[in-house]
Amino acid sequence: MADGRLARFDDDAFARVLCVVAHPDDVEYGTSAAVAAWTARGIDVAYLLLTRGEAGMDALPPDRTAELRMDEQIAGSAAVGVSEVEFLTYPDGVLEYSLPMRRDIARVIRRWRPDAVLVGSWEVEFAAGLNQADHRVAGLAAVDALRDAGNRWVFPELLEEGLEPWSPRWLLVSGAFTPTHGVDVTGEPLERGIAALECHREYLAGLPGHPPPRLMLTGIAALQGRELGVRHAALFRAYDFHAPPPIALEAMRLAEAELPGLGGPGGRA
Repeated sequence: MADGRLARFDDDAFARVLCVVAHPDDVEYGTSAAVAAWTARGIDVAYLLLTRGEAGMDALPPDRTAELRMDEQIAGSAAVGVSEVEFLTYPDGVLEYSLPMRRDIARVIRRWRPDAVLVGSWEVEFAAGLNQADHRVAGLAAVDALRDAGNRWVFPELLEEGLEPWSPRWLLVSGAFTPTHGVDVTGEPLERGIAALECHREYLAGLPGHPPPRLMLTGIAALQGRELGVRHAALFRAYDFHAPPPIALEAMRLAEAELPGLGGPGGRA
């Protein structure tokens, strides 16, 4: 943009969003404030969690932890207007990238038919520091599943389930070092995002030194708001699959300037 600030999504950029993450609470670390802004405008948002978070609480056995964390996630989702929450049963803490995982994510994409799929960063290092192993696997599997969902010859068994190919337009990545877009979450969206993380109270109580959700999320949103030019924001790296890659546009500009017959210097207009 001319003033160096990040772009905002057009009001009609998407009507349905699917968030794919590894654990209960992953969406709540800033992203859920953007979700609250979207649902307030009538955008449908669904969550797909690859695990039930059963390895996340040292003081409780996995079966009890899974039950508690799913309940807290459902409450946190409701706080930002999300009622569609699906849990898969991949093992928490030891996620491994696999074709079955890609197929399971692609299945939900075809069934939900979102315009945008939102994932976390799959890089070893991301905006908050060193990334957790499950987060990396979930992000990468979801990126690949997004393309799988649009290819009828990949996982043809999904066709037998009555699920036709579906290609979302947008991939949104939270936690990226180089965000391109932002969502203004000033006011009510941020408040609802804070409430969503506060719903994970028993889980957070078992994390020594975890900052209060209000203090942490307000600070993160304020830092990100500076880049968007608002008080509070949530930032994403956005990939628009309906637009040519930026490198293709730059290559065409160079070609028009360099090659004869394309309208550039020395060429035919």
